[in-house]
Amino acid sequence: MSSTSAPSASSTPPTPAESVANQAVDTRKRIYAIVAASSGNLVEWFDFYIYSFCAIYFAPHFFPKGNLTVQLLNTAGVFAAGFLMRPIGGWMFGRIADRKGRKAAMVLSVFMMCGGSLMIAVLPGYETIGTLAPALLLAARMLQGLSVGGEYGTSATYMSEVALKGRRGFFASFQYVTLIGGQLLAVLVLVILQHLLSDSDMKDWGWRIPFVLGALAAVVAIYLRRSLSETATDAARGNSQAGSLAGLMHHKRAFFTVLCFTAGGSLAFYTFTTYMQKYLVNTSGMSVKMASTVMTGALLVYMLIQPLFGALSDRIGRRTSMLLFGSLTALMTVPVLSALAAVKNPYAAFGLVVLALSVISFYTSISGLIKAEMFPMEVRALGVGLSYAIANAIFGGSAEYIALWLKSVGMETRFYWYVSAMCVVALLASIAMRETSRHGYLVHED
Repeated sequence: MSSTSAPSASSTPPTPAESVANQAVDTRKRIYAIVAASSGNLVEWFDFYIYSFCAIYFAPHFFPKGNLTVQLLNTAGVFAAGFLMRPIGGWMFGRIADRKGRKAAMVLSVFMMCGGSLMIAVLPGYETIGTLAPALLLAARMLQGLSVGGEYGTSATYMSEVALKGRRGFFASFQYVTLIGGQLLAVLVLVILQHLLSDSDMKDWGWRIPFVLGALAAVVAIYLRRSLSETATDAARGNSQAGSLAGLMHHKRAFFTVLCFTAGGSLAFYTFTTYMQKYLVNTSGMSVKMASTVMTGALLVYMLIQPLFGALSDRIGRRTSMLLFGSLTALMTVPVLSALAAVKNPYAAFGLVVLALSVISFYTSISGLIKAEMFPMEVRALGVGLSYAIANAIFGGSAEYIALWLKSVGMETRFYWYVSAMCVVALLASIAMRETSRHGYLVHED
């Protein structure tokens, strides 16, 4: 499966039966590679999300006693710092993946996430080591931010390169299956602990358990990823501009196209996933428990439909999928968010959120693949990772803050139009691009 190897010129051509057998073996290897790569992706996102879900329990542990809101703001600031580290991670790991290989970058990425999670799990509190406690928490979170910033580009690149020709959309969609799965798994672990432990136990020591589990799962992911074959060729890795910003700037149009895709895609994604639970409580007036139930069900459906939309892109093309995402999201965001603001029935809320997430799936199912198809091998991981991380940090990371700020000043509906406008930007970028499944760089590498 490795692209660095080639059959000997003197070897005897295989018989038809041998060709079928070899193809079956190759297919199994590629499927294993997808599973191994995506398992690491699931662990990365589990570790990243568990921080925000457990913050209410460990906030008093790391910050001075006092107002809980202030403590939560401090933990939110540390969370944001992890988000802002993503562009650095995208650049650093993109460079490693393009120069040293995808496998090396993916193993290092999970290793760093393992270290960050383990560090949080064993950190003493403010009462024990004083201001060193929040400082070390920040350091651990920055390490995780670097890791997850590099994970997207390297795993998207690897999964796109290893996927079966003609079915790349289907196989590459498992990146978002595991991304959403990591978020759902984090919720599930927290719910189980809440049922098994008392509230005081959760605050004292129970919150450490998910971080330990994340670190242990990362060890398994490291083992799986170490067995992967390399997809980057020796020639690509040896290119003088491999993984360099100078080399990437030869593909400025692709870079800025990805920025536009990600600006609209990430903003829509975070609006209807991480922010939506707060929106259902804060604007729609649902109870926290009901909003959590609605969003857990919606995210489960969202995760399961990613391969369907990925497979659809193999039939209709990536550009068509992006045109559908940009146009439909631009048209539906305002009416769907307006309807959700007034909804009282949880089933109606569930249906509206699933409708929105289904439209967003035209983008998320091929998010990594379409970007990988736009860059040549020697700068692919850097191009995918850095462009995504910059736009994601600016537009995805700020989605919740902007939405809440506009609500606080009595202009909440302006946020609806803001999301729609950024999806129009993604639509315009889609109109200007070529069909990558037929004319992209991956086609010429088959």
